[in-house]
Amino acid sequence: MAPHPRALSTHHLVLLLTVAAVTTQAATTDAAAPAPTPRAAESRSSTGSSFLRARCATTQYQTLCYDSLLPYASEFQTSHARLARAAADVAAAHLRALSTRVKGILHRHGSEPAVGSGGGRPSEAAALRDCTSTTSAAANLVRQSSAELDRLDAAPTAAASGSGGRSSREARWEVSNAKTWLSAAMTDEGTCSDGLEEAGATASPAGKEVTAGVVSVKQYTSNALALVNGIPL
Repeated sequence: MAPHPRALSTHHLVLLLTVAAVTTQAATTDAAAPAPTPRAAESRSSTGSSFLRARCATTQYQTLCYDSLLPYASEFQTSHARLARAAADVAAAHLRALSTRVKGILHRHGSEPAVGSGGGRPSEAAALRDCTSTTSAAANLVRQSSAELDRLDAAPTAAASGSGGRSSREARWEVSNAKTWLSAAMTDEGTCSDGLEEAGATASPAGKEVTAGVVSVKQYTSNALALVNGIPL
């Protein structure tokens, strides 16, 4: 016999009320639940900044080290190799910018912005052209250092990871190469400064601007080298 319409309607009503109550409870629970907080990200950033402060204390330009590398703290966290690589990348970026700036100075003032006084002295333009070349070469050397540090970070040593990792000898070789490239970059930076001084160009507006730029990039490169020196092997 078919169910009575009133009974069927009452059954449906009870079912609908039950579903509605469950749905309302779930929605209330979801609304009351606290939103997830980025605690993990904050913890990583805090750990990285503390590590950075400790490592920058070993450099000659501590404030510059901390301020320039803090934006990358979540990336290197507590990795000496990644921190040194970040420092090298920052130094390379500043060197490329300086090289571009010197080219702009030459373009604005023509091929001979000023002639150094004294017999046999190179012109200021020649010294600036040399600075364009040496700062560009320094940037390439710093990038080579970064590449060495990238290889060091990509594969742990055998002692740290068990069989299959690179040997400690290979790790020392990569760190040694990174130091060599950074030292060579600092030599190129010094060559630029020496050339400007020899040309008697350090007092001109263009010479002052480039000299100040070289002083700045040398600090970044010096910090990168100090951080490479601090990589434990």
